[in-house]
Amino acid sequence: MQFFAWDEPTEGIQPSIIKDIGRVIRMLAGRGNMAILLCEQYYDFAEELADDYLVMERGEVIAMGLGSEMQSKGIRQLVSI
Repeated sequence: MQFFAWDEPTEGIQPSIIKDIGRVIRMLAGRGNMAILLCEQYYDFAEELADDYLVMERGEVIAMGLGSEMQSKGIRQLVSI
């Protein structure tokens, strides 16, 4: 299996391009032969793509779980500035 890490792919990018980036990440993930680590501050983008999530604060893991549970677990509030 291949591994790919992407650090804030939406930073400074216009919204129409962000949608294209999301489609490419979904396509790559759909192939099933690649693990993708996405570090992202744009919550909606991350929630839409996440199979699993992990939230860190000051180097400590404070929450983790299934991407489908992010909304019900209140993860947005953990990452709000």
